[in-house]
Amino acid sequence: MNRAWIVIPMYNEATVVGDVISRVKTVFPNVVCIDDGSTDGSPEVAESAGAVVVQHPINLGQGAALQTGISYALEDPNMTSIVTFDADGQHRIEDAQAMVERIDSGEADIVLGSRFLDSRTKIGPMKRVVLKTAALQSRLATGMNLTDAHNGLRVFNRDVASRIHLTQNRMAHASELVNQIAEMKPRWVEHPVEIIYTDYSKAKGQSLLNSVNILAELFLR
Repeated sequence: MNRAWIVIPMYNEATVVGDVISRVKTVFPNVVCIDDGSTDGSPEVAESAGAVVVQHPINLGQGAALQTGISYALEDPNMTSIVTFDADGQHRIEDAQAMVERIDSGEADIVLGSRFLDSRTKIGPMKRVVLKTAALQSRLATGMNLTDAHNGLRVFNRDVASRIHLTQNRMAHASELVNQIAEMKPRWVEHPVEIIYTDYSKAKGQSLLNSVNILAELFLR
């Protein structure tokens, strides 16, 4: 029987996170939001929507929030898989559900979302170049033939989740995670997902500048 936990890092997402949680809970009842030092009332909104909220007293970054969420979900002895899911409405619950089903079927130990396996996601040309470059860097560093190394929609089974130990707190955690997966050598697959870029999500961190920062952290850390 599946008992997936949805892990949602959250930083000042009060205007959207309630709706995101409500949609997630139509499929997955177990949701934990890691509030990473929000100042806009996000924890109260998330709790009202039905999520468990674990708070960081100060902003530590998305990598730290994900690690906290993974550690929390591992406390549930019946947890079978963990889904990492964005708070800003970019991810589709239908994609997450299909990815969990691939874990439940025994096909893979980890399922990684990719926006480049089909044409649904609309990406600007410069951002596409940056993300493709990041994927190339990951392939060269790890030997994993990924098409999308910085996609936040991922599903791990319990064994993989228990061996993840993120120390890169900010955006470089995505590369650190891929490196750790490569060392584990689990059965992994990519799954086509649609990333929904809204004016809100772009303003929150999906700008070209943010993409350049990703590359800087990749090559300069």
